[in-house]
Amino acid sequence: MIDPAITEQVRALERLDLDGLRAEWSARYGQPPGLRSLDLLARLLAWRIQADAVGGLDAEIKAPLFRKSLPVAAPTLGPGMQLKRAWRGTTQTVDVVDGGYRWEGRTFSSLSQVALAITGVKWNGPRFFGLRQDAPW
Repeated sequence: MIDPAITEQVRALERLDLDGLRAEWSARYGQPPGLRSLDLLARLLAWRIQADAVGGLDAEIKAPLFRKSLPVAAPTLGPGMQLKRAWRGTTQTVDVVDGGYRWEGRTFSSLSQVALAITGVKWNGPRFFGLRQDAPW
């Protein structure tokens, strides 16, 4: 159970304006964050006060919060599949074939080569065709 004195400290934050919250933060923790949101600063300060009193997040909770997300794997392409991408008003269709990719009757060994043939500039082929999470659209 939380100490009633801690509850009162948190409730007292409701009566403070932004400058008051910043002053309270400074008194407790040093330089306050540069937040301009009264609500957000009040919530953050309330959490810090409570965490100091009863402990913050345990290691089991912190681990997933601070772990970088794993990249999403590109799908596996097999013969018979098609990739489509609109480029400058025209839909470009690429067929996945044994040993490569066929576009406009020519076979390429990589999607990057196909993207170069379509655009005239070097691209990461999987990115150009939207197979990566960081696709440009």
